[in-house]
Amino acid sequence: MKNKYLVTAALPYANGYLHLGHIAGAYLPADIYVRFKRLNNEDIIFICGSDEHGTAIEISAMKEKVTPKEIIDRFHFANKEAFEKIGIAFDIYSRTSNEIHHKTSQDFFLNLYDKGILLQKTEKQLYSEKDKRFLADRFVEGTCPICGYEEARGDQCESCGSNLSPLELKNPKSKISGDTPVIKESKNFYFPLEKFQPKLEAWLKTKTNWKSNVKNYCEGWFKTGLKDRAITRDLDWGVKVPLKDYDGKVIYVWFEAPIGYISATKELFIERNIPDKWKEYWFGKDVSMIHFIGKDNIIFHALVFPAMLMAHGEFILPENVPANEFLNLEGGKLSKSKGHGILVKDIVKDFNPDVVRYTLASNLPENKDADFSWDDFQTKNNNELAAILGNFINRTTVFAKTKFDNKIPERNTNSDEIFDIIKNQSKVVAECMDNYRFRDAVNETMNALRAANKYFNDSEPWKVIKEDKEKCANIINNCLQICYSAAVMISPILPYTSEKILKVLNADKNNFSWDKIGEINLLSGTELGDNEILFPQLEIKKEEPKEEVKIPEEDMIDIDYFRKIKLRTAKVIECEAVPKSKKLLKLQLQVGERKKQIVAGIAEHYKPEDMVGKTIVIVDNLKKTKLMGIESEGMLLAAKKDGKLALVLPEKEIPDDGDVS
Repeated sequence: MKNKYLVTAALPYANGYLHLGHIAGAYLPADIYVRFKRLNNEDIIFICGSDEHGTAIEISAMKEKVTPKEIIDRFHFANKEAFEKIGIAFDIYSRTSNEIHHKTSQDFFLNLYDKGILLQKTEKQLYSEKDKRFLADRFVEGTCPICGYEEARGDQCESCGSNLSPLELKNPKSKISGDTPVIKESKNFYFPLEKFQPKLEAWLKTKTNWKSNVKNYCEGWFKTGLKDRAITRDLDWGVKVPLKDYDGKVIYVWFEAPIGYISATKELFIERNIPDKWKEYWFGKDVSMIHFIGKDNIIFHALVFPAMLMAHGEFILPENVPANEFLNLEGGKLSKSKGHGILVKDIVKDFNPDVVRYTLASNLPENKDADFSWDDFQTKNNNELAAILGNFINRTTVFAKTKFDNKIPERNTNSDEIFDIIKNQSKVVAECMDNYRFRDAVNETMNALRAANKYFNDSEPWKVIKEDKEKCANIINNCLQICYSAAVMISPILPYTSEKILKVLNADKNNFSWDKIGEINLLSGTELGDNEILFPQLEIKKEEPKEEVKIPEEDMIDIDYFRKIKLRTAKVIECEAVPKSKKLLKLQLQVGERKKQIVAGIAEHYKPEDMVGKTIVIVDNLKKTKLMGIESEGMLLAAKKDGKLALVLPEKEIPDDGDVS
């Protein structure tokens, strides 16, 4: 029977801020799972850290004219803080730029090298004479040979989605200098992934409880056949290849990044002053290792990393890889590279982190892509968290405060059917948690709270207290005990709210565990803490996207046509209403040395006396016309929107007859 858990969440790449898609994909499910296991007193560690090598970071540094370390420092610490604020509680959040990671990765590499497992291949690569370096795939840009897109990357065309190699690009250019590269040969090490396919297939057949999306993905790779993968590349930024005569080469980031789980575990136990204990979690046969990832990482965690661990020997293999699909925003795919998404650091600044966690958890993309919308976010807060959970906690504690002197009233019976309902529901939630069905776990948790509200309503304590205060005391004691059970049951999903409920109940976390759900945990006579509204009503006002105003081609004029229009400033010297008209005013204007009369439809917005003395802008060369039988020699300029009209006036006082341009 396995009794230890090693939980990892994919190392986020340190070249951008975390968005909600990252949280829903890997980190929130992992955090919920770990918190649940800890409530069951399981021996579990939760490992993560920043992935800090690779070409994308070098490119970002070049664009900003800073060092790669400045890039990774910025995003490592920003993302670490974002994780903390949304309540993702790692045992350690390390980074792959740490010395312990470089040493661990190099030792892993040397283990495979010394065993003769690694292959050496000489291959053609693009080389920039100007940059004096081989160009890794993302340092090259050119025309896609498939669709003709002119800004395709050396590894992929973002237009048609085709996987490419730099040598396939037409008209390749260095993204560093713009230089046209030449072809040169370079020697690199390869990991023989093809050789490990039979072992991987046999191992995967034993994983009958894996999610179908993960197994199907792996089987698709098996059908096309696994290929050997380059393990080194010609770069400056990264973990150096620990061999002589290999200057200018680093270990490929795809290879060394998952080793970050091992190096972070070492670092954790060094910090705890038990440096050798990491081996218990990586070599022990009683350990379940679980990788929480997004579906774009399945290849590395379900196939490549296990093959690496098989090749090395000693290490345990993953027990499960519960990968999630993608989270979309209002129907569009979240993308860090394209800047489409809601950043974690921003949303936790404006909203309760637990509402964010709940909205994501209740709609996790466990088996198919899911969607985040602001309407749903508001509904989850107002109609579920506030109306079900918040309502039950508030009505119970307020009743106790007002009717029982702010204390937990005495109980006169040790059992009640409601406790059996809550306890049985906790077993259903636990089964969902153990099987990585977190959406179902959220729903079943809310069902327990619905049952609690039904108990309160059906018991009618507001009526009972008038006839039998002792019976009412028992009802409210029951409800307060259920509040404690609720604090336990919601804590994996809503950790901050759980803490708030405990403060309201004036309860501590001693013996705070899953098996306490549905039990009598609070002492009668305990004074309650200050109450608070857990989930105030939200009203999110969304800015409607502004439609682009397009002028029909036939309505466009050229500059020569516009020059014919003579705009002048003019001073209003007299103004009166036009008889029998609600809209028209007759204005006498001074335009330099000339006087002019115009008729304007502004009477519903300006009184005649308001106009006298104003300097306005007019079209001076408009042909004379008659309105209501009155001659008009021009037109004033005004703007109108939503029924309101305003004159176009000069910003500063200028002489009459000034040209307007």
